[in-house]
Amino acid sequence: MSMVRIVVGGVDTHADSHVAAVIDGNGGVLGIEAFPADRTGYAALLSWLWGFGDVVRVGVEGTGSYGVGLARFLHEKRVAVVEVDRPNRQARRKVGKSDPTDAVSAARAALSGTAAVIPKTRNGPVEQMRVLLVARRSARAQRIQTLNQLRQLVFTAPEPIRRRFKDRYKTGLVTEAARMRPRKGADPVSFTTNTVIRDLARRIQGLTAEMLTIDQALVELIATTAPSLLALYGVGPDTAASLLVTAGDNPARLGSERSWAHLCGVTPIPASSGKTTRYRLNRGGDRQANSALHRIVLTRMAGDDQTRRYVTRRRAEGRNTSEIMRCLKRYVARQVFKHLQMA
Repeated sequence: MSMVRIVVGGVDTHADSHVAAVIDGNGGVLGIEAFPADRTGYAALLSWLWGFGDVVRVGVEGTGSYGVGLARFLHEKRVAVVEVDRPNRQARRKVGKSDPTDAVSAARAALSGTAAVIPKTRNGPVEQMRVLLVARRSARAQRIQTLNQLRQLVFTAPEPIRRRFKDRYKTGLVTEAARMRPRKGADPVSFTTNTVIRDLARRIQGLTAEMLTIDQALVELIATTAPSLLALYGVGPDTAASLLVTAGDNPARLGSERSWAHLCGVTPIPASSGKTTRYRLNRGGDRQANSALHRIVLTRMAGDDQTRRYVTRRRAEGRNTSEIMRCLKRYVARQVFKHLQMA
């Protein structure tokens, strides 16, 4: 009775087509083929892989970009997928660069265990949060930019306009400016300036309303995914959604609290040599999650009594603010992880 051959796949992804390679258990190349980057192509690719034997896993490059569709399809078909990083530059200089070479490298990385990260499934409420956050961050950036433009116009406007908004630079400026109804008069510059000020103010109000609508949608999604996360001190809808997006719809893929902290870039990196033992700041990881943890720590340092006592004690030990915040971010990451696992 013949035994079924165990094979591993690797895919180099692109916008229009994917190049796949299949290798045996010893790393020997069995085949290389290109497929369209659509659902029909995904089905053909998987069928082609199964034609060589029992597919134990597939290494896919770019599971968060060009390879997201293929990764979703393979998840649906219950095929184990691992995320493959870009090939090492030093190795690439030795063997050259081509799509088939990258596909074979992806397959061998999946076989050896060099690539072992389970990608996000991107098929649930957390993916909805990611899409909403894209719109929210865009609206927030535009709102800040428009508000700065509005204030600058008021600062440089003709004297009657400057006098009118003299006490409205920080509060009430948008509301009052949006209510204006400019009328043509003897001074065309004042009319044009008032019109633009009003339009900018109404744009700001529209962006604010858009952000509030997105926040409401985020709260509803968080309530069905990780409801206890919002109960943590300093965690708001935007912050909670950013952390959940980093974890993905399948947070079990993280494995441990330490891997979550490393993903957020809050674990110190060993930098020891010889008799010197030291650690350096981790500048890797997901920067949106790192920023979310930073905001939580800032909020707690400003208003949480327990955190303020901790800061006071650590300062007495000679720690500076940056060092204290790094410790607090590590603690918050550990605390948040428990709520992610409840999703």
